[in-house]
Amino acid sequence: MEIFDIVDENGNPTGEIVERKVAHEIGVRHRTAHVWIARNVMGKWQVLLQKRAITKDSFPGRYDTSSAGHIQAGDEPLESAIREMEEELGIVTTYEQLEFAGTFRVQYEKEFHNKLFKDNEIAFVYLYLGKVDIEKVIVQEEELECVEWFDLDYTYNECRAHNQKFCVPLKGLEIARDYLNQYHPINE
Repeated sequence: MEIFDIVDENGNPTGEIVERKVAHEIGVRHRTAHVWIARNVMGKWQVLLQKRAITKDSFPGRYDTSSAGHIQAGDEPLESAIREMEEELGIVTTYEQLEFAGTFRVQYEKEFHNKLFKDNEIAFVYLYLGKVDIEKVIVQEEELECVEWFDLDYTYNECRAHNQKFCVPLKGLEIARDYLNQYHPINE
């Protein structure tokens, strides 16, 4: 059973906890960690996206953030981000290799598998620019089907156009894109 910290509007734990199932049934605010894995290929940024397993309780079979997951009660965002990368992708990283880029709010109600899913999250966004060979990525099969590199600008434009191939949270992608442009500019 997964237990989350209930958090305030800034993502700070209130001291109360909630089960994952309850959090998504009634929309209780909790935290997630999102990692965007990016690389520079011929002067353009690419992001690694995961294709969600068809059995997922939200957005099954769609391309999403490189690695993302709920932050368990008592955990910190950075340690959660590191754990999710290893669990979902088999990528072992360190605190120093993840760059904090910002936070954003996720809030929606949508039906999946004939059941209402209410999401209410504060997402902590990190960037990972380490070398990743997708042939060596070990996908967590109950979570995702595969990973694939996508052009960052293409992904951003497709998400803005509501392409159903993607379920990438647009605000998270914007934070990652802006961070890369500001702190890791590519000189063409």
